[in-house]
Amino acid sequence: MKLSGLGGRLYRGETSLDIIDGRKKWYLLSTLFILLSMFTLGVKGVELSIEFKGGSSFTVTTPSGTIDQAREAVTKAGYLEELRIQTIGEDKIRIQTGVIEQSLSNAIQDSLAQQFAVSIESIDTQNVGPSWGEEISRKALQGLIAFLVIIMIYLALAFEPKMAVAAIVALIHDVLITVGIYALVGFEVSPSTVIGFLTILGYSLYDTVVVFDKVRENTRSITATGRYTYSQATNLAVNQTIVRSLNTSLIALLPVAAILFVGAGLLGAGTLKDLSLALFIGLIAGTYSSIFIASPVLVQLREREPAIKALNQRVMARGGGSATPSQRIQHKRDKRKNRS
Repeated sequence: MKLSGLGGRLYRGETSLDIIDGRKKWYLLSTLFILLSMFTLGVKGVELSIEFKGGSSFTVTTPSGTIDQAREAVTKAGYLEELRIQTIGEDKIRIQTGVIEQSLSNAIQDSLAQQFAVSIESIDTQNVGPSWGEEISRKALQGLIAFLVIIMIYLALAFEPKMAVAAIVALIHDVLITVGIYALVGFEVSPSTVIGFLTILGYSLYDTVVVFDKVRENTRSITATGRYTYSQATNLAVNQTIVRSLNTSLIALLPVAAILFVGAGLLGAGTLKDLSLALFIGLIAGTYSSIFIASPVLVQLREREPAIKALNQRVMARGGGSATPSQRIQHKRDKRKNRS
């Protein structure tokens, strides 16, 4: 069975995936991931880079050096607090400390140069003060909030307010899961990570807008025609766009996976892993949320409206559309309520 054939049948309604009526399963799955993310954040927290928390970084190029040698050199220089030491590729070692005085920074450079038999000029040193780190953190948070506000205004004007709310729920879902996996893996949250977060929110929003545009098309005159319930029309819209969303996300994932697994993993380009991991996890979460979270949330919000409730009752009363089990149950409940 070819994917194009399946996509055609889904678009024409000949085959249907009951995504909207199965929303409890999707909500449960997302809740489990979010709870796991929150637990991981509470236990481990996220490892902030020195750009956010301040500190000093020393990168030494040494083909034969070890992490133990780097730790010994820094200890000899007089720094006895917690260190973060990691290898980058096959010939670099990066040592990160907390905020230190310039005199201690110079002593660490001298000790590293002596330990690894390199010149002081060849050691890449970066010193970030705590005030600079706070400024970067504040700007990153401001950028994220501004993004969400602008998106809500755009969706409310271009579509409708309830679509904006559903899209924001999906975006928050993506951020929580991505941050939780970041904490679980133990990667540093750097400015590149923030850029990655904003990028994946854009991808997630794109998928959600594609689905919502089809939902709007399918439900434009739904109360007048009365052929389908709002849930049925939305489920058809999701089925009509699901193959496009999956194909688009798969194509986007291929280069990101190459950066993450080949560039950062095999070639040791450590500076790429912060961005690529955020993109990789975020793209998967964004695709999932646009299909299985945003649309069901929209349906729940719209089905509270009196006009949509009346539409659903009319369609169910005459057996119109293809009622899902939950819709039939709800219709029976409404009939009993009206009798009483």
